[in-house]
Amino acid sequence: MATAEERLIADREGTLELVASLNADWDGVVNASVQANADDEHDPEGATIAFERARIEASLTRARARLADIDDALRRLDDGTYGVCEQCGGAIAAERLEARPFARTCFTCASS
Repeated sequence: MATAEERLIADREGTLELVASLNADWDGVVNASVQANADDEHDPEGATIAFERARIEASLTRARARLADIDDALRRLDDGTYGVCEQCGGAIAAERLEARPFARTCFTCASS
């Protein structure tokens, strides 16, 4: 069974790969929009390009937030506060940390 640090590092690597892939997708959409007709109102591809840009931007925002959460969890591991709820100071259940290794709160505080 992998340690919390191993899981976090693996998750971080996967998230970095996702960010790189999304950045490449973003570049492709931007290049497509530069080459496309600038008249979105009459260009049937305009709405598709705008939708793709919005979708990729939202995915990038989520991936970057996840990366920040993982980095913060790694910092908490280093300073000895990993597994301690940031709201009540109680322990975060092992099951919660297994499912969400970067959890900041216990299940009770997360539910309220």
